[in-house]
Amino acid sequence: MEKIAKGKVFVFGANIDTDQIYPGRYLELTDPKEVGKHALEGADSNLVKEFKPGDIIVASTNFGCGSSREQAAITLKAIGVGAILADSFARIFYRNAINLGIPLLVCPKIHGLVKKGDTLRVNLISGEVVNESTGARAQAQPLSDYVMKILESGGIKPMIRKQIGADV
Repeated sequence: MEKIAKGKVFVFGANIDTDQIYPGRYLELTDPKEVGKHALEGADSNLVKEFKPGDIIVASTNFGCGSSREQAAITLKAIGVGAILADSFARIFYRNAINLGIPLLVCPKIHGLVKKGDTLRVNLISGEVVNESTGARAQAQPLSDYVMKILESGGIKPMIRKQIGADV
């Protein structure tokens, strides 16, 4: 896993809930490729047409609020999100995303430092964030060693499988 995330930015506001991230009408889908086709459809119906693996989502406060549905994080993993930065995250969404291997960084005031289409470089270890389009800099809360271990393993399940020596 790369320790630097770099990609084009897609910007969202405050209180983007799990129904906007992954609308409930698609809950019967189970194939991650199909799930990914509806990523953030409730907030930006064109996102999946423009989004490339490695791109970065930036939001204001309380990203991922609402229900505890894991599909909200699965849909973002399915499109290959490089990182998600926000002023704050809903607690259950944060844990679901980390457990699936998605880098989430709390970065106060990041929302005001970027616009859609900017290129961000994010150091997941130090928390340093650079807007390569404008030169603006921010400091995110660095990820803990344990969270980095989960991310480097591709999620908590692969990490535990490796720890116990399971082939399944």
